[in-house]
Amino acid sequence: MKKIVLSLIRIYQKTDFFRASFFKTFFLSDAACRFTPTCSRYTYQAVDKYGTLKGLFIGLKRIVRCHPWNKGGHDPLS
Repeated sequence: MKKIVLSLIRIYQKTDFFRASFFKTFFLSDAACRFTPTCSRYTYQAVDKYGTLKGLFIGLKRIVRCHPWNKGGHDPLS
């Protein structure tokens, strides 16, 4: 299961569909991600380190914090 999730994240990272103008308008931002590393890279690292369920939960918490009113910045996986 872990390999499947990691593969799906890699496919997402390599696909330009989610960088379309619709998503930029919907999320009120031109920035792909407000954090460093990006949310997808952060989730990939979390799944790789903690396993599928816990890693996806940690990644989801990060994605929820990624909104126009959050300053963002450097937020590595601890």
